[in-house]
Amino acid sequence: MQLGDEIPDLTLPATGGRDISLRDFKGRILVVYFYPKDNTSGCTQEGQDFRDLYPQFRKAGAEILGISRDSLRSHENFAAKHGFPFPLLSDTDEAACKAFDVLREKSLYGRKYLGVERSTFLFDAQGLLRRQWRNVKVKGHVQDVLAAIGEC
Repeated sequence: MQLGDEIPDLTLPATGGRDISLRDFKGRILVVYFYPKDNTSGCTQEGQDFRDLYPQFRKAGAEILGISRDSLRSHENFAAKHGFPFPLLSDTDEAACKAFDVLREKSLYGRKYLGVERSTFLFDAQGLLRRQWRNVKVKGHVQDVLAAIGEC
């Protein structure tokens, strides 16, 4: 994804028992954040930060979607446990991960694997990519995203 690109035409299963099409958010500012795994420390903190500032995002006219490769069942449990007011989308076939180019080779205990690079994308009301953050560090990130909405 490059700045100015249109939001991909993807539909994914989401918490709440529905399918969500990214293009359905045209006309509204949209924050799409990718995270590696439900119920891990960094991913939990990031989700909680988005949750805690959700009223300010909504006041600014923005919607939030979280995406990972976890199953919908895992997402439902994760969202319920932490009270996330925004949908989590399940990308088990990696269609969204590939469209947003967030898969990276990682290493854990000397073993290499393909994982999700923590990334956030900000689309304006016309559905065009205005900002992207890659290899995100959780601390302070959500506040940066909220501040950037003013530029849309």
